[in-house]
Amino acid sequence: MEFSLLNDEPVMEPGEDRLGTERAAHELAKLLYDSRAATPFTLAVDAGWGMGKSTLMRLVDAELRKKYDVPTLWYNAWTSTGADALEGLIKSVLAKFDTRLLRRAAQRVSEQRAVIGVARAALTLLAGPLGAAGLVDRLWRDLSVDAQSRNAMRDELRKLATQWAESTPYEPRKMLVVFVDDLDRCSEETILAVCEAVKVYLDVPGLAFVVGCDRSALGPSGLLRDLSPAGSAFMEKIFQTSYRVPVPGVDKVKEYVGHCAERSGIQDLLTESLVDLIAAHSSRNPRRIKRLINGFGLESALNLVWKGFSSGTVIRVLLLQQLYPDFYRTLLAREGADVHAIHEFLRYRTARQVLSRPSVRPADGTWEAAANCLAAYDLDAPDRELPGVWGTRLAELEGYVPTGFPELARDQNFVALVDELVVLAELDDLVERLQQGVPGVAAARSEEPPAAGTSGSAAPSYAGKHVLWIDDHPDGNAAFVERLESQGAKVWPATDRERAEHVLGVTRIDLLISDVQRGLDRDAGITDLQDWRDRDRYKGPAVFFTSRITPNREARSRELGAWVATSPPMLFQYIGAALEPADP
Repeated sequence: MEFSLLNDEPVMEPGEDRLGTERAAHELAKLLYDSRAATPFTLAVDAGWGMGKSTLMRLVDAELRKKYDVPTLWYNAWTSTGADALEGLIKSVLAKFDTRLLRRAAQRVSEQRAVIGVARAALTLLAGPLGAAGLVDRLWRDLSVDAQSRNAMRDELRKLATQWAESTPYEPRKMLVVFVDDLDRCSEETILAVCEAVKVYLDVPGLAFVVGCDRSALGPSGLLRDLSPAGSAFMEKIFQTSYRVPVPGVDKVKEYVGHCAERSGIQDLLTESLVDLIAAHSSRNPRRIKRLINGFGLESALNLVWKGFSSGTVIRVLLLQQLYPDFYRTLLAREGADVHAIHEFLRYRTARQVLSRPSVRPADGTWEAAANCLAAYDLDAPDRELPGVWGTRLAELEGYVPTGFPELARDQNFVALVDELVVLAELDDLVERLQQGVPGVAAARSEEPPAAGTSGSAAPSYAGKHVLWIDDHPDGNAAFVERLESQGAKVWPATDRERAEHVLGVTRIDLLISDVQRGLDRDAGITDLQDWRDRDRYKGPAVFFTSRITPNREARSRELGAWVATSPPMLFQYIGAALEPADP
């Protein structure tokens, strides 16, 4: 098998479309062209992550240029930050206008400047030819030099755009369509800067904006939830209309899965039933399908953990890994329960079905199953003849199971996937191999931390800081300890309470990191910290690093003023909060 990765680029040409997007692109392009006399306006292409916004916009872009000879501009908002986004978008639009018009505008703006600068600016422009980029830079400098100039910017841009739009011998006027992609991936500052450019400065004749975004992410409960009422009102005025990208049909999704499998070289591994499985569990999301196909190809080709297991098993586990990463981390952990997470979930689901419906007589065997589930957490079964107290016992149970279990029990897609997994005879063997950390598969505890400085800024210095790290399996933390020490911290390892107390007795500790379960004691780390707090042995910041998080653990951690981290990024976020100096 020769496997090749699928890229995540949107479809650029109509012939490459496999999901029926081409028809919508054709109609949208025609609508934009027919509406050129109505500019300015802004249209949102609305869809969730990975649902084809960029592909639709690219196809509309191609149709406008090739069929209607309409000039277009593609602007990726994610490539700019903050106020730079406003400048970048305005200058990108200016660069699409004719050089002759830009020169006239630059001359006009220069003549309006203060008397001292008039002759110099005008002479500079007249002394030699400037290209479009130079003229755009000149215009931007002159129009953004101060608050007064910025107030005049919109009028000048309107005048320039009107001249450009009307510089045609026929009616209606010309139009420039500006595509803004990935707005919903930006920071609040960048989103507002782009919207300011669109609505305040570039809301001018001849310009139409097509903005790809998830409208819900830009709403009051999304990225802009902290906006003032005035800011929210401003955002509501940005889009004149929206087009919601439809979810592709089941047949189209299956065709797309087959197409991706063929392109990647794994078509011989995917039976028709597995194609149906991927289509059913991917939420018909094209990007998710690509990632699943890539993951399946890589794992099948490179990872020895899957040797001897069927393709169906591999696909189902990868679906679990990609669609439910928190549950997958819990599955790989060997902590806090007598069975692995799939069996624990199914056991909890049975208890939930019984205890949440006191008016329904439990089916044969289910009461006993619910009682066994409760007993696994040292909880007594409620009186079967007193259904009024069943709900209380269920609430107690949900304090001990992983935090996401109640929500997952309501997720029919997750339940169906787990039901498909549990009937596989090879499931328990596979989970055991995954938990043992066969090369190529990493549990959450053994994930390699990101290299220092990869975020684009220098790694913080922890020179002079002392960290006590308590874990009875310290080897799993080696990469994290190495990173901390490379940043100047001194890390004191301890495998048990006795060693930890010795370190606390002889060293000033700036941060305590601890496991939760140690040996058979499910809450050893929490119990130890509680005791040290009570006896004033340690009052500083603390982080529990665990693959298993439950409501009870979260509550007890809050009471102790400690954080709970379930992944390396979370861990280092809390380490930074504890060890980096606070802003003045």
